[in-house]
Amino acid sequence: MDVIQNYKDWLSLTFAKGIGSSICNRLLIEFNNPQTILACDSSKLVRFGLNEVSIKSLLNPDEEKINKILDWLNKPNRHLITILDSDYPELLKSIHSAPPILFAIGQREALGYIHFAIVGSRNPTTGGKRLAEEFAAELSKAGLTVCSGLALGIDYHSHLGALKVNCSTVAVLGNGLNSVYPARHKKIASQIIEEGLLISEYPPDTKPNPGNFPQRNRIISGMSTGVLVVEAAKKSGSLITANYALEQGRDVFALPGSIHNPLARGTHSLIKQGAKLVETVNDILEELAPVASIVLNKSSYIDSDKQDYDNLEEDYKLLLDSMGYDSVSVDNLVILTGLTAEAVSSMLLILELQGMIESQQGGRYCRCS
Repeated sequence: MDVIQNYKDWLSLTFAKGIGSSICNRLLIEFNNPQTILACDSSKLVRFGLNEVSIKSLLNPDEEKINKILDWLNKPNRHLITILDSDYPELLKSIHSAPPILFAIGQREALGYIHFAIVGSRNPTTGGKRLAEEFAAELSKAGLTVCSGLALGIDYHSHLGALKVNCSTVAVLGNGLNSVYPARHKKIASQIIEEGLLISEYPPDTKPNPGNFPQRNRIISGMSTGVLVVEAAKKSGSLITANYALEQGRDVFALPGSIHNPLARGTHSLIKQGAKLVETVNDILEELAPVASIVLNKSSYIDSDKQDYDNLEEDYKLLLDSMGYDSVSVDNLVILTGLTAEAVSSMLLILELQGMIESQQGGRYCRCS
């Protein structure tokens, strides 16, 4: 079939009034493809349950709107992915109300990667930003592709963490791909296009609408093997993603925080409800079996025996050498190394993620490789 005509048929189907994702997917189950649906006479569509307005819209599509999108698709690295395409994410296909089509800009092969979502507060603490970047970087190095929503805060730093280690990341937008929201994220959006993919279920000219963002969260969780919530207030929007994940049968993970931090209340609530408390990247990867077992087998960094001490930066070697194999406090490490407390804390987290040290009670650490 002609590619352009196929695009036209899909757009005619999905743009028809009153035909949302659920009805569209039911039509596809009943009639197999858009071409068969569009070739139906009105009586069949009435028997299916469509009303007069939907049928009229379906059989008399908005050609101007469709041609505008065809022009959009004619530019480099722009894609229309349909639910019947072989590279449509299998996990996403399985959810209730899966989007029948996705618009995308970037590297289409990123659809086939193993995705993992990281979400959280739009106004995180400095520590939360650092944790989002570090977990995203280590998960990416382990073979997972970080998926998030390009929003302010944790979303941004999750994408950034993946990009910093030259790995792919997927951003799911709640607006059309002709604009980046928030506008300050245009630079990182361009980087994502080079290394990964921007995705939206909305036509390219769709403006940011508050109602779109909760809806897009089902895609973030739906295409991911699990969801990590880094920081979230009690009524955070990221908890919507976590709830979608639970409904979709995905694993939900949460980072604990101080009982005095309002941005830990949402994550603590999730943990009380059964989310898995996370201290290291291994806590996530070990839980994602059987999918993550493939990643674990391929990932060299998980096995601490394979960590190459010689390739560490000098400050990391200094920190490890100062620790030895006896437990030591952060304060003592600051004195022994001459590094700042902030630098030591950050380095300890990274070394723990890499399996080279382990944390103990009382905020102490010891070397384990």
